[in-house]
Amino acid sequence: MIANALTSESGALKLLSYNVQIGIPTRKYRHYITHSWKHVLPFPQRQNNLERIAEFISDFDIVGLLELDAGSIRSEFIHQPEYLAEKAGLPYCYNRVNRDLGIVAQHSLAILSRYEAHFVKEHKLPSTIPGRGALEAHFGDEDDPLVVVLVHLSLSARARKRQLDYVSELIQGYKNAVVMGDLNSELDSDEISDLFDSTALSKPLTAGNTYPSWKPKLAFDHILVTPGIKKGEAEVFGVKHSDHLPVAMEVDFPHPEGCQT
Repeated sequence: MIANALTSESGALKLLSYNVQIGIPTRKYRHYITHSWKHVLPFPQRQNNLERIAEFISDFDIVGLLELDAGSIRSEFIHQPEYLAEKAGLPYCYNRVNRDLGIVAQHSLAILSRYEAHFVKEHKLPSTIPGRGALEAHFGDEDDPLVVVLVHLSLSARARKRQLDYVSELIQGYKNAVVMGDLNSELDSDEISDLFDSTALSKPLTAGNTYPSWKPKLAFDHILVTPGIKKGEAEVFGVKHSDHLPVAMEVDFPHPEGCQT
């Protein structure tokens, strides 16, 4: 089970990665067709579902969220990253708009945190079709930070390879690094194997299936960490608020005293 929140004695941090599909609780494959309009228009149940998501994520310390909307027609102009951060009681919200379609859609990803990051940078990931991005946030000791990189990778294996090469360069030289998000790929894929070969990231012993949420068959969502961070096993939660299931991991960060609330 996931343990308690960060303390100065243990340094335990609860991490979560969750693709929330802009608040759409997809339950069947056919909903991708019959409920496709929910990706462009508002619907009353979205806010109720966001409330449930906020309640679920409130128990974690650093939360990476994928497939959010930063304020458009479909979200009723609600900035979903900020809304979820406020409702979950996570005071720090860092987001990147990956695709800016004006009032039609603001495709975003975000890191919500109980602790303030002292460095945040948005990254445009290489992709044939524009709109894939990463968010980098540094926590704790500025000289030896915990570096968290949140990503949402492409569907194409070739594009994912280029994107993970980019991520590999981002975390070079950092002892305490976390790469998490929707990688759209299993851990034994060629592109993720290359990531393990080119970085100090450790391959988890197990990977729980996260997609689709109603009958999970594929492990697409991951939390990968370097050996300097003591970790527990990844845990997948069976909450059905999206077409993906969330994945969590408890880690022991070497410099908890540097994290400021």
